[in-house]
Amino acid sequence: MSTSSEIEDIIDTFDLLGDWDQRYEYLVELGERMPPMDPVNKVDANRVMECMSTVHVVPERVDETNRLRFQGDCDTAIIKGVVALLVQLFSDKTAEEIEATDVDALFEGLKLEEHLSPNRHVGVYAIVNKMKGQAGEYRGASGE
Repeated sequence: MSTSSEIEDIIDTFDLLGDWDQRYEYLVELGERMPPMDPVNKVDANRVMECMSTVHVVPERVDETNRLRFQGDCDTAIIKGVVALLVQLFSDKTAEEIEATDVDALFEGLKLEEHLSPNRHVGVYAIVNKMKGQAGEYRGASGE
């Protein structure tokens, strides 16, 4: 499935939920269902320092295809749900696919900007930038 198809599927799922309260609950559920992050990866190098919440994200190579799989965690429910969405969206992709992902389309489709404070909005983009940066570092290290 292409990344744009995945984004459309996520937006469609949220559209089915109707109002923001239901969407908020769904985001919280996504965060709760996210597999726990290995505590060894909760280091400053994997922390999103610009985020008000304590957020950690880290990629690992899936196999010789250079696809990455992310782990993430956060100490606040709503942002943990956003992290879960991003982990889902970026996992099992190459660094090039991750870099090309139009996260703006996802966030606009979900209307996140309308429902998150400006500080949280900045933090969400910091998470995206951290994940894309980590993928880029992986690309450089793997010689892609």
